[in-house]
Amino acid sequence: MLDPVLLSAIHDLEVVARVTVEGALSGLHRSPFHGYSAEFSQYRHYRPGDDLKYVDWKLFARTDRVYTKQFRETTNLRLQIVLDASASMGFGAGAGVSKLEYARLVAAGFAHLLVTQGDAVGLIVHDEDIRSYIGARGGRTHLRALLAALSNVQAQGRTGGALALRRSIDLLRTRGVLLVLSDLYDDEDGVDAELRRAARIGHEVIVFHVLTPDEVDLRIGGATEFEDAETGRRVIAGAAAAVHHQREMTAFIERWRDRCASYGIDYCGARTDAPLDATLRRYLLERGRAPRR
Repeated sequence: MLDPVLLSAIHDLEVVARVTVEGALSGLHRSPFHGYSAEFSQYRHYRPGDDLKYVDWKLFARTDRVYTKQFRETTNLRLQIVLDASASMGFGAGAGVSKLEYARLVAAGFAHLLVTQGDAVGLIVHDEDIRSYIGARGGRTHLRALLAALSNVQAQGRTGGALALRRSIDLLRTRGVLLVLSDLYDDEDGVDAELRRAARIGHEVIVFHVLTPDEVDLRIGGATEFEDAETGRRVIAGAAAAVHHQREMTAFIERWRDRCASYGIDYCGARTDAPLDATLRRYLLERGRAPRR
């Protein structure tokens, strides 16, 4: 399995992305992402916004149900990556990679996977404002530019995910896929509303909830000082606070998991100590098994 710490030491994100994807797809016959091309793959129920020329009218005449055809290999899928680069994403557990480093590697893996199979990928990097935007396009030259932009992203500023999501949704003028990479330490109601809006208007939404093991399972023996990376506020807490934190963090994760499930959004918990290819492979396998909306 591929160690994220080892991969983060490779400065060429193009190499990292290729190695990660090859590791993740080992044993998978095809990527579970599908678009339209010459090779028929399967039928699925018609969704508002689908191109009517792919509707199988003969099947409609027999079943009285509207289905569209899906094809493999050469696709027209558009993926918009929304990367949270706020200061809280700069936190890392011990000698491990930071959340931002891990999220960058996941983004690079997805970009490599989608561009390789002929799709278009774009990127929005944000803190409380949109820091940079790269429009969704395909091709190796575009992939290299996107990976170069990812390699230069630094964690800074406060979080404002709702604004970035709103802009990303507006930029996807046709139905596409929205990949959100964040620790979700944000305005929950605002982010929730935008994710729900994206799903409601027909976009596929994928949320990678990136957290370190120290955040998920906080262990402190005595009084410890903590500092908020975004506000600078400091507090001293002991073992009792760690127990309370554990309860709150479990509820926080479950809240986002349940919200995403209720909206038909793919939720993937991504811990920074997990091998990167294993995280990506787990998601792709689950995606391949799940019925698409």
